[in-house]
Amino acid sequence: KLSWADRDACTGIENIDEAITLLEQNNWDLVAAINGVIPQENGILQSDYGGETISGPAFDPASHPAPAPAPSSSSAFRPVMPSRQIVERQPRMLDFRVEYRDRNVDVVLEDSCTVGEIKQILENELQIPVSKMLLKGWKTGDVEDSTVLKSLHLPKNNSLYVLTPDLPPPSSSSHAGALQESLNQNFMLIITHREVQREYNLNFSGSSTIQEVKRNVYDLTSIPVRHQLWEGWPTSATDDSMCLAESGLSYPCHRLTVGRRSSPAQTREQSEEQSTDVHMVSDSDGDDFEDASEFGVDDGEVFGMASSALRKSPMMPENAENEGDALLQFTAEFSSRYGDCHPVFFIGSLEAAFQEAFYVKARDRKLLAIYLHHDESVLTNVFCSQMLCAESIVSYLSQNFITWAWDLTKDANRARFLTMCNRHFGSVVAQTIRTQKTDQFPLFLIIMGKRSSNEVLNVIQGNTTVDELMMRLMAAMEIFTAQQQEDIKDEDEREARENVKREQDEAYRLSLEADRAKREAHEREMAEQFRLEQIRKEQEEEREAIRLSLEQALPPEPKEENAEPVSKLRIRTPSGEFLERRFLASNKLQIVFDFVASKGFPWDEFKLLSTFPRRDVTQLDPNKSLLEVKLFPQETLFLEAKE
Repeated sequence: KLSWADRDACTGIENIDEAITLLEQNNWDLVAAINGVIPQENGILQSDYGGETISGPAFDPASHPAPAPAPSSSSAFRPVMPSRQIVERQPRMLDFRVEYRDRNVDVVLEDSCTVGEIKQILENELQIPVSKMLLKGWKTGDVEDSTVLKSLHLPKNNSLYVLTPDLPPPSSSSHAGALQESLNQNFMLIITHREVQREYNLNFSGSSTIQEVKRNVYDLTSIPVRHQLWEGWPTSATDDSMCLAESGLSYPCHRLTVGRRSSPAQTREQSEEQSTDVHMVSDSDGDDFEDASEFGVDDGEVFGMASSALRKSPMMPENAENEGDALLQFTAEFSSRYGDCHPVFFIGSLEAAFQEAFYVKARDRKLLAIYLHHDESVLTNVFCSQMLCAESIVSYLSQNFITWAWDLTKDANRARFLTMCNRHFGSVVAQTIRTQKTDQFPLFLIIMGKRSSNEVLNVIQGNTTVDELMMRLMAAMEIFTAQQQEDIKDEDEREARENVKREQDEAYRLSLEADRAKREAHEREMAEQFRLEQIRKEQEEEREAIRLSLEQALPPEPKEENAEPVSKLRIRTPSGEFLERRFLASNKLQIVFDFVASKGFPWDEFKLLSTFPRRDVTQLDPNKSLLEVKLFPQETLFLEAKE
């Protein structure tokens, strides 16, 4: 048998990924894969195909018989030859992740390509001339652009980085914009627990700190932060308070390894145990598990994969973005497993469940029951089918509780709930749940809301009976009822005080509105008076202007001794005063009207009357002379306001 140690000696390949790729290309024919990569000077392996000589290490022909020679006929079929030339006709695909400043570029090429072709692809992606670009990260040191990738014996996945010493660094504004964009991105951290060879896929926002990552890993691995030994952090990640966006992690995925710090003696002992395990697995007779530990797979994991394939679909998706969607799947899966008679699970986030249970009127408040499911526990099926789905339990929970559920089977979901638990209930409750063994699940947490915090009344483990579960639910309900009565009393007193205050405020508001209405009415009245006063003044000013114009237009008063006949008129006003003036007998009656108007008695508002005979002078023709209307040589008239 050709062992993996012999493989390493023959080929010089230590990378497992590269070895697996070669095996896949040769249909898992180990001899063909080794013949494809061995150096020519290591030896010669004879083949029966037409006497062809193939370079390679010497093998036992008995253990690896050669295929039958090809027939002489011109058949289209020819057996696969385990030669280097055949392998070269099936080029490998190599994956490169190239990092440049705040960007990552993925490049996939055949191993027959050159380093220069990678640079040409990067030139198009990064907009950097090839002449200004230094491609670093090769395990063999600096390489030429003409170097063929196959000659470097690279693994399938490779990480490189680009340096541009001749180009100026980006401006601070663009760097700040890139940093802000990174803070809003989500990083997938693939964390390998070294001691148990287990991977955890955890999502973190760019604003999360390295310290938060380590605390979450503590929740999953129970390795305290001070005892964690990490590999894979970028050199720029020097402070645990640094956020992931500025730590230099690869986006969107970055691999890390964590283990527990140990003394040198313990380290040597663990190394000896691992080497012993490898030897035992390699010497086993089972071909299926011959190289299991070489690939980091033990028997438990192999059988675990087989059992997981037979298991039902998970209760809750891993790394669900929306808690409501996760609870919808949980409810649907729970119904398919245990029937429709089950508690009504609240669909929404834990914060929304708090709002529904605690932040309502005291009479409407309920207890919050948090059901923590775990598929790996032997008690889960019995607890769900016999107790949680019992009609008495379902009815009691529906009437008195808001029931919220979460699945802790997946490590990511477990870490997520422990973070929520630490935030809402404190580190003591989170530590209690963290230390629970798998077979102690499922758990039932009974939560009561208080004024300033949420109190965990009871933690019920899965190893219970229907009667005991009901008794503990009722005991929690008694405590809650006593507290609820006090809250109702306080709330009623507070509402009574608020009602009195509300009535007082309403009366005060009505009084203010009445005062405002009076004030507005008074202001309107004053405004109206002011308007009327303005109109009156304008009218008076207009009348005064007319009076002055008429007064100025009057002919001069004739003297008593005048060559022309003179008429003397005496006019009595409504107030009893008399107006006297002399006019020429030839003056028109209109001049008398103008004289009266100039004294403030316009003829359109007053009428001028004579006594004997009584007549309305204003009705006479104003163009006639005083002599013609018989107001000569003298006459007494009086003014009377028109109706």
